[in-house]
Amino acid sequence: MFGISWTEFLVILLVAICVVPAKYWPEVARFFARVFKYIRNLVWKITDFTESVQQRIELEKPIDDLLENATQNVFEPKRIKKTSKKKRIKIIKKK
Repeated sequence: MFGISWTEFLVILLVAICVVPAKYWPEVARFFARVFKYIRNLVWKITDFTESVQQRIELEKPIDDLLENATQNVFEPKRIKKTSKKKRIKIIKKK
């Protein structure tokens, strides 16, 4: 947890309990509760934002693919197969 082991955290907690007078413990608890609530809300907002950005990116991928394919078709000339005169006549007659 933040690079602090549990034993170090317990030592810090015991020192804080010894330093802070007992009458201020409820205020300190409220303060830490507000801090944890603020951090939790901040984390939720960040995750919601990243999810919305991810959804937008996923929605734009098919559009990007369509645009890429469309521009390739426009700028690349189509190759026409050379057929003999007899085959062209047969194709025209079939139509």
